[in-house]
Amino acid sequence: MKEMVNIADFDKLDMRVGKIVKAEEFPKARKPSYKLWVDFGELGVKKSSAQITLFYSVEDLVGKYVVAVVNMPTKHIADFSSEVLVMGAAMDEGGCVLISPDRPVDPGKRIS
Repeated sequence: MKEMVNIADFDKLDMRVGKIVKAEEFPKARKPSYKLWVDFGELGVKKSSAQITLFYSVEDLVGKYVVAVVNMPTKHIADFSSEVLVMGAAMDEGGCVLISPDRPVDPGKRIS
């Protein structure tokens, strides 16, 4: 377990629901990944690189709702700028399973 944080630390994270509108293979990434374009409503469409190839195909992803941290610095991966961190559960065999709401939510809604 990581060190304990207080509510002020947690409140610094801006986590939102987004809807994946586009997904592509990302062969230039060091680890197997996809390029994602995620619609966050009033925040617009943001890009993310996600290591989720073990559990999802590109076709599985378009239209899927996800949770992401939207207020982190952009990370440059190969020739791609990852603007948000899509959240997932790290699996023992590697890769991640995406965290998503159990029913449709308007893109851009805050996680609280």
